[in-house]
Formats: sequence, structure tokens, C-alpha cells
Amino acid sequence: MMEPTIMESTLAVILGGGAGSRLYPLTKSRSKPAVPVGGKYRLVDIPISNCLHSNIRKIYVLTQFNSASLNQHIKNTFTFDVFSRGFVDILAAEQTPTSHQWFQGTADAVRQTFRYLQNHGAKYVMILSGDQLYQMDFHSMMQNHIDKDAKLTIATIPVTAEDAEGFGIMKTDDEDFITSFVEKPSGAELQNWKSPVPEEFKQVGKEYLASMGIYIFDMCHLKKLIDENPMAVDFGKEIIPMVINSGEKVISYKYTGYWTDIGTIKSFYEANLELTDPLPRFDLYAPGKRVFTRPRLLPPSKIFGTHVNRSIIAEGSVIEASVIEHSIIGVRSRVGKNTVIKDSIVMGKDYFPTVQELDNTSPDQPLQGIGANCHIEKAIIDKNARIGDNVRIIGGDHLEDTQNDNFSVIDGIVVVEKNGMLKSGTVI
Repeated sequence: MMEPTIMESTLAVILGGGAGSRLYPLTKSRSKPAVPVGGKYRLVDIPISNCLHSNIRKIYVLTQFNSASLNQHIKNTFTFDVFSRGFVDILAAEQTPTSHQWFQGTADAVRQTFRYLQNHGAKYVMILSGDQLYQMDFHSMMQNHIDKDAKLTIATIPVTAEDAEGFGIMKTDDEDFITSFVEKPSGAELQNWKSPVPEEFKQVGKEYLASMGIYIFDMCHLKKLIDENPMAVDFGKEIIPMVINSGEKVISYKYTGYWTDIGTIKSFYEANLELTDPLPRFDLYAPGKRVFTRPRLLPPSKIFGTHVNRSIIAEGSVIEASVIEHSIIGVRSRVGKNTVIKDSIVMGKDYFPTVQELDNTSPDQPLQGIGANCHIEKAIIDKNARIGDNVRIIGGDHLEDTQNDNFSVIDGIVVVEKNGMLKSGTVI
């Protein structure tokens, strides 16, 4: 029997995150990894696709909040043939004879599910976040981990002083060994936390190495860490500083490609709309890097007399708008006549309307989708939302943050929640 390769000996653990309060209301009825992105994908598709392109075939997704939508998506999307030992499975928080608590943090989530992780003969564990946008081949990171005989490898990315205050920052020597770590340092501390970086990053002030939340552990070393530190609940705040301070080999793997953390409504909005650029940094069209998602087998989209510019329109849509500019229109979207959509994300619908629904619309109960004669700018319209006719939504800095029954305003972005409704004539 052939010896398994390095990647075949690797198990991936994708952390589904907590309640996702910073992405609310997009996380009101779903977990963070299940939030739609790019018109037809979900956030969890990103790390899973990176794993599959890197030949990692054993993948667990750890979650505990609003996991039904995520469960359904993974069940309908990532199915391996009967001759493969690969899988993508959900591990939700559960009560056991030894634990009655939900996951208290990232390390605690791994501790509570470790009995499942060690059942597959994996030698290495790669821990990933479920809410980041990046395209990364993990082969070289794994090979670097082995070549340097590291106990822990942390993927890092150069950032500016301004961005550094929001991340865990590493300090390395000339051989990329991490010598110290600080969580979200203040401006006064930062001068002492510069690391050697390539000249092109140094010239633009990116001299600080931020943790990307991507870790490689040897399986046996991870087990020892969580067993010997039963009160440690978080990797970034407790486990990683502990390993660094112990003097063990901790390596920084410096990633220089595109990476962004989808942690807030603003970052989600900006990362999505950047996909409409002619050559976006996250390239959905790059050979060998495509993102895998659910094959819906939808009909092609139909567009009637619409001026479309710098936009993405997903399949199954029927568009009668007058203008769609710098926007993303998701699967099964319906946009009525004379409507203008600019700088917005429309997530679409989970199903097509029935004949009965088409016959029973009214100003107080509009059809799912966006009606006629609307004007929508700087907004996120979540799935299955009902926007009536003559609705006007103009997001921007002039709006104060607020939260209503059907919509919220966050950082000037108007978010109409999933299944939300704005009656005809509504003005925001």
C-alpha cells in the first residue's frame, strides 16, 4: 500500500465562528460561513475550494450558531464518490458526558471536537477561518512547515501600521522564526513590532506581519497543547503566545497574495463589489483557482433593455431595470422596469415564485425581488427580500446607524435583511 502524501496526511478544520454579530443582520438566520458572496457562492466555499485545490480532502467545519443553512449547503455541494475517503462534514457544538458548554473560543472548539479529528490517521492539522477571501495553494506552506521542522506554522501577511492595530502581530527574525507576538497592539507599541519584509512592501509601509488566522500544527503537538492547557479557549490570545514563549519552533509563512477578512458589513460590501473590477485581486476566472459551489442547474439570465456596466449578474435572473451599475445581482433575482441599481449587492432568491404568488401580489405584499421604478444605491438586499414599486434607497454617510424590523443602516450601507419587506413607496 502506498504511503500517503503530505496533503493526504493533512486534516483541515474550518472555524465557523461565533454569533457573527459584526455581520448582523446577514447572520440573523445563518452562520457566517453560510453568508452569500459574489452572487452565487457562500463564504465557506472559499476555504473549502482552497483545500480541494491543494489536495486536502478531509475537511471539518466547526459551527454552533444558525447552522441549518450551512448544513444544507455543504450536503448539497461537497459530496465525494464512494471510492474516496474524502469528506466535508459539519461538527456542531454538542453536549457530551465531559462537556455541557458551547464552544467558548477557537481552541475550545477544537478541544471539544478533537475525538473526531484524530479518527482519520492525519499527521497534520490545518486550521482555517470561515470568513476570509483569498486564493492560496497550501502545498508550499505545508512543505515549509516540514522543511523547517516547525511545531506550529502561522500564515502571515504584511500590513500597514493603521491595519496592524486590528490584528495579532508577529515579530520574526531573518529566518522567519517568530520570536514574539502581540494581540492588536496600540499605535504607541507598533514601532517595536516591525519585521523583515520584501522591499515592495516596505516601500508602502507594510512592515508589520499580521496573522491570517491560518495555522498548521502537528496532530500530536496540538493534542498535547489542548490537553495540557484545559482553560485556554482561544488560539490567537492564548495558545499561540504560549507556544512562542515556550521556545518551540514557530514559523511565519509570509503570504504576499490577496487576502481580506470578511468580518464587518463594510468589509463584506467592499470585498464583494471589488469582484466587479476588470481585474479583481480575487479572481473568480483564474485557471486552477475557481471556487466550487452548489451546482444549481438554473436557466440563463434574461435582460430586457438594461444598461449594465461593471456588474455581475448570476444565473436564473430576470432583469428589466433601466440601469445596473457597479453591482452584484445574485441567483434568481427579479428586477422590475425602470429601476436603477448602483453600488449595491442584491443576493437574489432561494426559489422561483409560483403562479399563485405571481397572482397575489399587492402594494402591501410585493413579490420577492425588486419592483418597478425603484432607485437603489449603496445597499445590500439579502435573499428573498420583497422590495415594492417606487422604493428609494440611498445609502451613504448622511445616514445614521440604525436597526429596524426589516432593514438596518451600518456604516452608511442600507441592509435589507433576508425575507425582509419594504412596501411600495418606501424611502430610506
